[in-house]
Amino acid sequence: MVRNCGKLYRWSFLVGAAGACIGLLCISAGAMSPSIALAKSVTVQSVPVRTAIAPHRFPPWRIAPAHGILLKELNSGRVLYEHDAGKRMSPASLTKIMSALVILEKGQLDDFVTISPNAARAHKTHLRVKAGQVFRLEDLLKAMLIVSANDACLAAVEHVGGDEAQFVALMNAKAAALGLADTHFSNGCGFDNPDHYSTAEDLAALSLIALDQPIFRQLVREERATITPVNGHRSYVLHTTNRLLGRIPGVEGIKTGFTSKAGRCLIAKVSQNGSDLLLVILNSKRRWNTATNLITYGLQAAESPH
Repeated sequence: MVRNCGKLYRWSFLVGAAGACIGLLCISAGAMSPSIALAKSVTVQSVPVRTAIAPHRFPPWRIAPAHGILLKELNSGRVLYEHDAGKRMSPASLTKIMSALVILEKGQLDDFVTISPNAARAHKTHLRVKAGQVFRLEDLLKAMLIVSANDACLAAVEHVGGDEAQFVALMNAKAAALGLADTHFSNGCGFDNPDHYSTAEDLAALSLIALDQPIFRQLVREERATITPVNGHRSYVLHTTNRLLGRIPGVEGIKTGFTSKAGRCLIAKVSQNGSDLLLVILNSKRRWNTATNLITYGLQAAESPH
């Protein structure tokens, strides 16, 4: 497991390198000045085992680029990098992974779902569906996973659970059954609430379970889809919120999220060159740069000896 590179390692490396150069000067000159003697004494405090490791073995930053991070190689089970992976945080629309799992287990995808006035009023990211429109449950699932539409999510949640409160009870029961001890939900779509939280570790475990569902696995890889209400003619085009899809080879989803409290969140699975990476990022200001750097680092680290 690799944690943040502290200033100690960087200082040790610099001091060690300086000491090596000074040592060569001493040999060639055959003399040692007081300043050189001081520098040589400082190098005794270096950590040669750490500094001898190739640069790619450590991420290229000193401060974690997100509030919560977990980067894992799934084939070996190795955690390649983590930062506060067990800390409870707001998961934003990463919540919809659990919602989708409950919908797949408790709902019938061929069901017709009528959009309620409550669902039509859902704020933030939405399709702007209208109360009274009727969609197949599978199409609402597509909208909530591909474009993270809250109106589609709430309509699906109300249909499967009877109402949102009953559906949330199913979500929390599922979390408990899966052993996600640091996860609790207060709503089905991911809105901020003090009683709505998870951790990078729990979300990683949840994602792997959800990926065992073929429909979920297929939908989170879709870059584009179209849905149409069964009682209308207007089609809704869904463009994925995941900018990694189609841009980094081997990306297989999974979900994005954002609220003012949760910040920018992401869960991604990447398969390249025999390595399967799972990355969870919670509350990052530069989500896509952070993800790209971590994936690049992870693929290099996965190929390195333990």
